[in-house]
Amino acid sequence: MNSRKNFTTSQLRRTSLAIGLGLCIVGTSALAQSTTGSIFGQAQAGATVLIKSTSGISRQVAVDSTGHYTASALPLGDYTVTLQRDGQTVDSRSNVTLRVGSGTEVSFGAQGAKDLTAVTVQANALPTIDVSAVDSRTVITSEQLAKLPIGRSAEAIALLAPGVVPGSSLITGSLGQPLVSFGGSSVTENAYYVNGFNTTDPLSGLGGLALPYGAIDQQEILTGGYDAAYGRSDGGVISQVGKRGTNEWHFGAQIQWTPTDLQSDPRNFYYVKPSANHDPSVAGPQGAIRQYRKDNKAWTTTVDAYVGGPLIQDKLFFFAAVEGQRQQGTSVAAVSPNVVKGFDTHYRYDNPKWYGKLDWNITDSNILELTGASSKQSYQGAVDNYSYVTHTDGAFSSNATSTKTGSDLYSAKFTSYITDDLSLTALYGKMKGTLYSTTPGYDPNTIALLTPNFQNPALNGNRPIINNQNIVTLANPAHRTTNTNLRIDLSYKLGDHTITGGIDNQNVADMNDGTVTSGPGYAWEYGASNGYITGAPGTDPFVAAPTNGYYVDKYIFGNNASVRTTQRAQYIQDTWQVTDRWLVKAGLRNDQFTNFNGNGVPYLRLTTPQWAPRVGFSWDVNGDSSFKVYGNAGRYYLAMPSTVALRSAGASIYTREYFNYTGIDANGYPTGLSPIATSTGGPISANLEYGIPRDPKTATSTNLRSEYQDEYILGFDKKLGDSWAYGAKATYRNLRNAIDDIGDSDKILAKMDAMGINPASYDPNAVQGSYLINPGSTSIFEIAKLGGGYYTVPVTWKEFGFNTTLKRKYYGLDLYLEHPFDGKWFGKVDYLYSKSYGNSEGQVRSDIGQTDVSATVDWDYAEVMDYANGNLSNDRRHQLKAFGAYQLAPEWMVSGNLQVLSGSPQTCLGRYGVNQTNPSLGYGPYYHWCNGVPFSPGKTHNPWTYTLSLGGEYRPEWAGKKLAFNMTVYNVLNSQRTTQTYAIYGDSRLNGAGQPSALNVSYLRPYSAQTPRYVRFGISYDF
Repeated sequence: MNSRKNFTTSQLRRTSLAIGLGLCIVGTSALAQSTTGSIFGQAQAGATVLIKSTSGISRQVAVDSTGHYTASALPLGDYTVTLQRDGQTVDSRSNVTLRVGSGTEVSFGAQGAKDLTAVTVQANALPTIDVSAVDSRTVITSEQLAKLPIGRSAEAIALLAPGVVPGSSLITGSLGQPLVSFGGSSVTENAYYVNGFNTTDPLSGLGGLALPYGAIDQQEILTGGYDAAYGRSDGGVISQVGKRGTNEWHFGAQIQWTPTDLQSDPRNFYYVKPSANHDPSVAGPQGAIRQYRKDNKAWTTTVDAYVGGPLIQDKLFFFAAVEGQRQQGTSVAAVSPNVVKGFDTHYRYDNPKWYGKLDWNITDSNILELTGASSKQSYQGAVDNYSYVTHTDGAFSSNATSTKTGSDLYSAKFTSYITDDLSLTALYGKMKGTLYSTTPGYDPNTIALLTPNFQNPALNGNRPIINNQNIVTLANPAHRTTNTNLRIDLSYKLGDHTITGGIDNQNVADMNDGTVTSGPGYAWEYGASNGYITGAPGTDPFVAAPTNGYYVDKYIFGNNASVRTTQRAQYIQDTWQVTDRWLVKAGLRNDQFTNFNGNGVPYLRLTTPQWAPRVGFSWDVNGDSSFKVYGNAGRYYLAMPSTVALRSAGASIYTREYFNYTGIDANGYPTGLSPIATSTGGPISANLEYGIPRDPKTATSTNLRSEYQDEYILGFDKKLGDSWAYGAKATYRNLRNAIDDIGDSDKILAKMDAMGINPASYDPNAVQGSYLINPGSTSIFEIAKLGGGYYTVPVTWKEFGFNTTLKRKYYGLDLYLEHPFDGKWFGKVDYLYSKSYGNSEGQVRSDIGQTDVSATVDWDYAEVMDYANGNLSNDRRHQLKAFGAYQLAPEWMVSGNLQVLSGSPQTCLGRYGVNQTNPSLGYGPYYHWCNGVPFSPGKTHNPWTYTLSLGGEYRPEWAGKKLAFNMTVYNVLNSQRTTQTYAIYGDSRLNGAGQPSALNVSYLRPYSAQTPRYVRFGISYDF
């Protein structure tokens, strides 16, 4: 990084004190998501600058002939920066605190320095605007985390940043944590880092490993504009840097408790009756109860401790932290309408975490950092019968599936300051994941029942008959993963240019991943239709109509494989100080992705150059760090996670065999079965998943390209007096390419007929029911010949019948006002107006909770995408966020966190067209039609949500302020507004009178609501 030029002496004296201890709204360095910061500034030419940290790091750099110096890649910590001439100290700045990924300016007046002798100045807490920043980031420090009333997770911290909103409650992280969306992207498109290691969930991209809360030194939330050194994310980045030891020993402990007695009752969820005039955009009157939730509460206890200090003064440092959390509670399950028997699960979660770090200052020029971290979760539960009449537990029913999941991380990072202008960093590490599950007392002889509310009411007394089998699928208990990272970065300063280049490699192995249907290997799934169940005569798949409108199918699902992925990248980045006030950053990244099937054969090879240019600028308008205009543009590629192989390149089975039935026994099993005619004469798989190993050449279109997004940002930051900063930023994102699957094999066969290919020369069953494609583009398929070799079959988007192409666009305008911590208080208010619209959320679908990465219902065939254009699931048009803390008195501090969000879009899905048919692959009610009327997403919205949380801390003088008592009240106003509703309207054809039937009682019922008010108490001691 280059420093800036030609500041006035008065400006230098003012800005030299502006060192960040307060709220970090923006900041940058040559490397985003790094674990380091830099110090730069201006001083008298010919002098030297000595930089020394409390952890023994010592670097001495020369002031060049233009009066500038830079010390980059410095580990985080507190520093003293000293100006020396002829070995004598002439000026000094102490308590300089670095921010991750940011450049901190420490300048010395060139003229004034001649007359200073041994002057030491304490840095204050009011940062200038970082004019070396061209990206968009929020950095939250450990001091702020200790004050703010927020949840204890990486995602809860990320919600403080503009443009970050909660994801769907139907899609959770690898440890069950809520996920977040950045700038309209889906929740799987984010990247997670711990001390520079990519900890993103390697299976599906659902979250990542995070540190114990008390071990977080700083968390960086990057919402856009990061440079070429990093990639594999077109959403956002959550990067945590752990604490490290210093030359002073410190230790401490904390206990926190969230009691159930002070938790508000969650509101119950009810079915919704059809509205007047059957208007799908309006919720009707309240129906039967779906889920009794008032007793769904849990108490939580968290205990953590830390210790850190020097093993060898100035040389070897140690820091360690442990955290144990236990949560115990009850959860009454939802029931179908008119069912009076349910289940109540008494559960326990244990979440142990630990973190350790060794820092070895081998020499002043060579540093070695060793990191270890672990985050685990175990779950166990007992399921009791539950009466929805008396709201009491009955006899024991079964054990819930017990799980033990989590990851262990070990990494090493070496930094060498080869010369003042040349530095090298190398990082290598491995993360091992465990995903074990078992069900104590599991009954393999009881068959699971799916959608029993669709049973023929004439055979069950208008009350669904169920059994005690609450396990539908069983996971392989031997499932585990490994994830290795290798990064090498070389940085060289050449005049006004700082050129950085390197490699960024990652390998993932997903072993013994798979599931099977419980019981005897199948489940009974009830359904209803007064027309063809699927398709039409002469099409494949086709299922004829049931005899009396009701049917049952034998449902089988299973897959199992050990697969792996490799991800490679090379990059080069130039930071060019063009003039005194203009900084330009330009970079180029090339990513390569390869996914292997269970036999170790590549089925997805995206290794042709995938150039991702990045360019940004910063204009220091006044030349004194008081007003900055900045912007950037870049392209960001996204890799495919490993689980895609299970269905797109494995030997999965996903079939239904259809029957009429004449009775239902006491277990809920159908009796009097008679087969319903199908196009295969037996089981039907809409995606042709019949358990046959797949030819890897037929898993994808041969011209497949990676998902990528283009992003453009323009903004400004400006000081307002000496205590405030404000700014604005405009963001535009355009998803230019995506990967999803298509299942319309009939269109491929039709194209082969049009090409004149002899139908006798190939097996029609070799035309797969799911191919990975780029929606909106012509796809080229390989179809196996009976005599060997392949036919090359190009199918245009028009030939597939689609009338829309891929679209996901995001606009955002962000305004903020900030008061950094001045020893008394800090605060920030942020308002964002944004719009996220199109027809593809991304890799997953939040409205129906579909987590099949890049294998969603979208794009499977043309009819499911008609009228799909609208507001996307993660659209929150208005976002107001405010947080801060105030030191009422030396012993008392209060804090607050307010989040106001406009409601998420609602979706209404049903059967196709005015006549509500089930065409093509016959997925059922997943078309953008609602009771025979087109319904684009976002035509209606869920209500606005308001969440206010408050905290207070008492740190008494009589305990030397080492002891602290705190209390936090989350959701003070106990707002419990609905955040997501059920999207499927149902089927109004059954009663033959043109009126919505009882099947509609789920539409617009709540899926989720705001977490009720709860109180958390804490006691901590730090020495």
